[in-house]
Amino acid sequence: MGSSQSTVDFMLDQVSQAGTVSARKMFGEYGLYFEGKMVAVVCDDQLFIKPTPGGRSYIGTPNEQQPFPQAKTWFLIDGEQLEDRAWLAQLVRITAFELPQPAPKTKKKKAAA
Repeated sequence: MGSSQSTVDFMLDQVSQAGTVSARKMFGEYGLYFEGKMVAVVCDDQLFIKPTPGGRSYIGTPNEQQPFPQAKTWFLIDGEQLEDRAWLAQLVRITAFELPQPAPKTKKKKAAA
């Protein structure tokens, strides 16, 4: 179905207390990045946070769903949790802290002429 830009803008606003969070379009959906790490996805206008032990502990009993078919389960954030900006920002920080740094991108070699 794909997520709408207005939903992505809303999600970015909701997590803005965490710091600089950006969105990148991916296959009609969006990845949310904090400090260079993908911490969440917006799929079908729903927010899914990448699962981490700290995030699980912070949430308590997370609602785990697949953001798209064949995906592993992520934490679905909805209802009151989605409306609580400070809580959501803390969840993003906890998640990012536990994720490894992304691998550096390698430059493509030019083909021999």
